[in-house]
Amino acid sequence: MGSSLQLPGAQTRVLDDKQAVARAAVELILQQADAAVATHGRFRILLAGGTTPSAAYRLLASRDARWEAWEVYHGDERCLPPGDVERNSRAAAEAWLDRVPIPPEAIHVIPAEQGAEPAADAYEPIVAAALPFDLVLLGIGEDGHTASLFPGRAVAQGPLVVPVHDAPKPPPDRVSLTPKALGQSARTLILITGAGKRDAVSRWRAGERLPVAEVAAAGNSLVLIDRDALPD
Repeated sequence: MGSSLQLPGAQTRVLDDKQAVARAAVELILQQADAAVATHGRFRILLAGGTTPSAAYRLLASRDARWEAWEVYHGDERCLPPGDVERNSRAAAEAWLDRVPIPPEAIHVIPAEQGAEPAADAYEPIVAAALPFDLVLLGIGEDGHTASLFPGRAVAQGPLVVPVHDAPKPPPDRVSLTPKALGQSARTLILITGAGKRDAVSRWRAGERLPVAEVAAAGNSLVLIDRDALPD
């Protein structure tokens, strides 16, 4: 398909490979952080799970920033014990957050070990107090899901955070921010890498109402995609 791609609701930038996507993401995150801190003294970032964002987190761990001004939130979490290796919060902590001096009280973990409903209820006011985010970071699954919002599933319009049950991939119980929350951001950065994402990207390009497309359409969204993920 060459080096260009048009996706509804988002600008796109095609990069050579996964590491190039991670490097570009880091530069954009740090630029957004500098701008936010200069404007209002804080940088509120919402993190995504998955291997592609984790590559960026590992690079961030070696960079300098005004870490004391960062506030970190999570877009979704799996209902597993806090130390479980499959938790998004643990992955981000090991790759990055535990290696930089962000104050622990500024890292807002979803208490998903409490169960989906209690955790969603607990995280709702935390998200409400944070909005609008300065940067929302998202990935996309091979089925087109983002955060723990899965294609073909209705999402309640009112809440900012919802419980998720019977997820089509394990674990079945999760907590996710809704498009209403994810769409309230000064900047949305969507990272897509690997041949396994081609079908989902093709569906988005064709106008299918995927969760990621709904969030991207809220405004000021940029997709960083590597060549392997480009549809034919």
